[in-house]
Amino acid sequence: MAGPLDGITVIDLSTVIAGPYASQMLGDFGARVVKVEPPAGDIMRAPGPARSPGMGAAFLNCNRNKESLVLDLKDQRQRGELLALLDGADVLLHNMRPAAIGRLGLDYEAVRVRNPRLVHCSIVGYGQNGPYRDRPAYDDVIQAEAGWVELAARTGGEPNYAPTIVADKVTGLHAAAAINAALLARAASGIGQAVEVPMFEVMVSFLAVEHLGGRTFRPPLGPSGYSRVLAEHRRPYRTQDGHVCAMPYTAAHWRAVFTAVGRQDWASDPALGSDAARAAMIGTLYERLAEILPADSSANWLALLRRLDVPCAPVNSIDDLMKDEHLTAVGFFQAMHHPSEGEIISVRPPVGFSGTPCDTPTPAPRLGTQPSGR
Repeated sequence: MAGPLDGITVIDLSTVIAGPYASQMLGDFGARVVKVEPPAGDIMRAPGPARSPGMGAAFLNCNRNKESLVLDLKDQRQRGELLALLDGADVLLHNMRPAAIGRLGLDYEAVRVRNPRLVHCSIVGYGQNGPYRDRPAYDDVIQAEAGWVELAARTGGEPNYAPTIVADKVTGLHAAAAINAALLARAASGIGQAVEVPMFEVMVSFLAVEHLGGRTFRPPLGPSGYSRVLAEHRRPYRTQDGHVCAMPYTAAHWRAVFTAVGRQDWASDPALGSDAARAAMIGTLYERLAEILPADSSANWLALLRRLDVPCAPVNSIDDLMKDEHLTAVGFFQAMHHPSEGEIISVRPPVGFSGTPCDTPTPAPRLGTQPSGR
């Protein structure tokens, strides 16, 4: 059975991560995704490791369920081929700057004349009504500018980037959601629309949920930042033989942990009974965990915390996840045969639909091919 977006055609001009991540989600959900690439291919084809040129691991993991069509959009004839594709498409996705997409005659005002039903999604660095609109943007730039890097320093370390391409991927999630919302609106109106997804605004919005903090109010009731996640001792705790994640959250959790280790004085602290008071002393509570956990092994702590029904977890590596009991049981990592790369490991779509389950994923295409390799 086809996925919930069966019958939708997406023309994807985007490169790197944000746009391809969005279109991969749409492909996971059943849309036909045509990845239009320049003759040299998406720049993300290059980074390794790779078995063959242009088929690097990051590309394979962000471009399943797509076809690849090579077009030089600076060539008028080949640009005409793209326009013909757009006549029958539902979505155009790109991450070019407005001036570049305009020079190609592929801006929304131009293509809507040919196909009024088209949803035209632009992933940009900055919203086009602001003074930063013409700046180039990549993930690290947005992490720094949107406040992520400064927040990392507040926990006692140096300013640092997240060890994942977080701004691109969060932007891709917003783009996929916005495209689906625009398609839903089109189902009622019959008319497509332009959708703008600016990385900077997306990441500021993402962080503001908890970190706007006291600045939520006028006048401010305190500084920005969410104290629990910025607490110095909010981190995996050292044990006798490694580290664990231990996360008592409710008053009952904290009392259970402190009672189990014989610290009835901590367990009887009246501040634990008030959500507000507990939040105010969260740094002290985390410091107490850091004090007691080195007394035993990671395995023993995890066993105890699970008996107490306190949220906890081992500190896994990616290699650990490849053999994780739960992920194995749900068939999360899947082996598939790639026409040029042989056997590869991919992840299945992480969400499920009871009525319109997603088809078995097809591997990322070689340059200029359909997933089957034809």
